[in-house]
Amino acid sequence: MSSSASGWEVRFSNSRQLPYFYNSSTKESTWQEPQGLSADDIVKLPGAAENLQRAGSTGGQQAAPAAPSGQVRASHLLVKHANSRRPSSWKESNITRSPQEAEQIIREHIETLGDKPSPQKFAELASVHSDCSSARQGGDLGFFGRGQMQKPFEEATYALPVGGMSSVVQTDSGTHIILRTA
Repeated sequence: MSSSASGWEVRFSNSRQLPYFYNSSTKESTWQEPQGLSADDIVKLPGAAENLQRAGSTGGQQAAPAAPSGQVRASHLLVKHANSRRPSSWKESNITRSPQEAEQIIREHIETLGDKPSPQKFAELASVHSDCSSARQGGDLGFFGRGQMQKPFEEATYALPVGGMSSVVQTDSGTHIILRTA
């Protein structure tokens, strides 16, 4: 193990259901692999075997957990608007933005995330900006099958490859970005 691995360990965030790196010497926490550590160093860190496997990843690369038959797993970021079926959220008791404003906000988030967002970056953005209570889990909705979500959301999710992110998706709940994770 390289000398730069000194003090680093892998811990697991129960709220985001993701592993993170913690340095017990400096008290630093990060979602990203610490600089200077090789993949071999990462898997040898204290907590790596349990916590990277728990998240379904190895060497810091997010891997898709096995999906129950016919089901998918996705995270999303929801921006509600005045015409949403429930125009309120954990962040705002009375949402008055227009559907066009909600779509513009989602487009800005898509631009921030880029073409190939990491699940960690998506989770960080969703945990701060999503109007859905799933924000507490970084937008993770868990596994679901056909008929469990609103039709436009379901169709968009099933059309995505694992690791793929949608463009703007409109439902009765509001305006979404979806990241398929399994």
